Amino acid sequence: MKRKVMIVGAGVGGTAILRLIHRSNVAEVIAVVDINANAEGIRLAKDIGVTTHVHWSDVPQADIVFDATGNRNVYEELVQRYGEEAFVVSGAMSDIIVRLLTEKNDLIKRLEEQTHQRDLIFNSAHDGMIVVDPKGKILLFNHSAEKMIGYNKAEVIGKYILEIVPKSQLPRVLETKQIEVHQEVELENGRRIISTRIPIIGERGELQGAFSVFTDITEIVNLAEEVTDLKEVHTLLQAIIQSSEEAISVVDEQGRGLLINPAYTRMTGLSQEEVIGKPATADIAEGESMHMRVLKTRRPVRGIQMKVGPKKRDVVVNVAPVIVDGVLKGSVGVIRDVSEIQKLTDELSRARQIIRTLEAKYSFEDIIGVSEGIASAIEQAKMGADTPATVLLRGESGTGKELFAHAIHNESSRKYNKFIRVNCASISESLLESELFGYEEGAFSGAKRGGKRGFFEEANNGSIFLDEIGELSAGTQAKLLRVLQEKEIVRVGGTKAIPINVRVIAATNVNLEKAIAEGRFREDLYYRLNKIPIYIPPLRQRKEDIESIAARLIQKINQDYGRNVEGLTADAIRILQNHEWPGNVRELENILGRAIIFMASGEQYIDVVHLPTLGKALPVPRVHVGSVSEGSLEDMVVQFEGERIVECLKRCGGNKTKTAKMLGISVRNLYYKLEKYDRAKNSMQ
Repeated sequence: MKRKVMIVGAGVGGTAILRLIHRSNVAEVIAVVDINANAEGIRLAKDIGVTTHVHWSDVPQADIVFDATGNRNVYEELVQRYGEEAFVVSGAMSDIIVRLLTEKNDLIKRLEEQTHQRDLIFNSAHDGMIVVDPKGKILLFNHSAEKMIGYNKAEVIGKYILEIVPKSQLPRVLETKQIEVHQEVELENGRRIISTRIPIIGERGELQGAFSVFTDITEIVNLAEEVTDLKEVHTLLQAIIQSSEEAISVVDEQGRGLLINPAYTRMTGLSQEEVIGKPATADIAEGESMHMRVLKTRRPVRGIQMKVGPKKRDVVVNVAPVIVDGVLKGSVGVIRDVSEIQKLTDELSRARQIIRTLEAKYSFEDIIGVSEGIASAIEQAKMGADTPATVLLRGESGTGKELFAHAIHNESSRKYNKFIRVNCASISESLLESELFGYEEGAFSGAKRGGKRGFFEEANNGSIFLDEIGELSAGTQAKLLRVLQEKEIVRVGGTKAIPINVRVIAATNVNLEKAIAEGRFREDLYYRLNKIPIYIPPLRQRKEDIESIAARLIQKINQDYGRNVEGLTADAIRILQNHEWPGNVRELENILGRAIIFMASGEQYIDVVHLPTLGKALPVPRVHVGSVSEGSLEDMVVQFEGERIVECLKRCGGNKTKTAKMLGISVRNLYYKLEKYDRAKNSMQ
């Protein structure tokens, strides 16, 4: 049953609400109220058959009342009159609803236009195209596929692919997830096609389906197999080749160009004068001439990727020998352009990357590892995701604390709301408070007119990730404690408390217990944050995960750098597992990225030679037996860190900014570690 709606105020806002509800048909507008009988909304209501009134007291009972007058007194009267019987929407909320519904309709319109453009391109393609879901059921079937296979689109959508194309190998592609390039298939109606089959893999590696792109080569194959005299059929062959939409080139037994068609010229940019009578290598930009290979081996080749022409177009070629009475007379090649498909794939990838920047990027599937420590952390994080409680992620720098924060948000009931990330150490102390809690107009010099919402307001009903929480100043700690206790914030320069509903996920590599003992961190804030503590082990404690983590990182680096590295050799894996990884996963990604950058283009596997910095043993501090009893392990770590920092300071000429950059830490963290080191030295003297 539809909700009954009354709209009070028939101006611009009321008219927009009336028009949107009428179009969407989600509710029934029973009346429009306005003292101005000529108001735009009154005229529209009459046109669409909605009753109009000059006062709401004349209207029967409504479920929802929209106040579109902008008059606070009217809103309060409506609340007093209908507050217990109906839901009264204020003018400000009405404006928000109008904007949201308008944006929704605009988005739907854009999506419909994009879908129409996609369908237009899909059905305009000369090649046949079929897309199936993970179960092999047909999702898309273009016009060219209808012509080649002999079925109407309406007959095949939703049916299993083998019911329509019994010899289809798409089920095999779904099973193996491997690309099959330019495979020859004979259809039930006798047509012969060249098909390329590609699995559709999601961002997280899940199988989403597969698609096949195929070309009818019946005429060309028949000519190649049945030719008995190349000269006698030259005219017929030339006519077919000239009218073909596929790029075709023919060479003689010496590899000199005999014939090309217009499609070949369009694709390669080479004219007849540049090809006819010239060696078969004339059109090759990168790769080996397949014509010459076929003439040498007398065997056909299919699905070979290369670059042709001055523009280095990416193509896939099929070449077959022309043999008459056992004598080799030449070869014929069919060239297909794959650069357009690659362009569309790249655009889709970029679109996905843009979408991912608007939300939490990672899930628990992106956290790699089976070791006991990481498995325990994942299990705790999944349990914590189901609750609204504050989570405290602890671990060394580079262990993946932010990855866990993303995953917890995406696993929670807040996953469709905002995920705000804040690095507490990267924002100066003077700005951090206003960035977190916002500020009112005139709060300080340079403040924007109207003030500004802070990160907590932006994250309302969602999650906020506070990284390096241990670097907060005492004043900011006190304000954060109020947020966690009272569920409200007060902007800088303001007095009004703003209620918020935000799930806090904090992270630190600082020993908070020691910071509490030293008076640098509030004990009451610690207990508020530490409701669900999760320790993420460093990489050196889970070396059995290094191989699988490296494999995932290589995939990511391949996409970023446009490389095609297959993986690591056994010796390289051994070197990685012998390293202590002070920089954890971040250091591993750095090492692999550097190795891939300096690999030769033909190398497919990272070997020991590509890891020179790991081939040498890293310096390990010598600890005297007598000193073990003089301090805890943490004291020794502080001493070792301090000595390394002092060395880097000397190398940087005392410049602390350069030193922090070299060490991969913030300047504030550098000062903090130096202070700890000085205190440790003084206590030992």
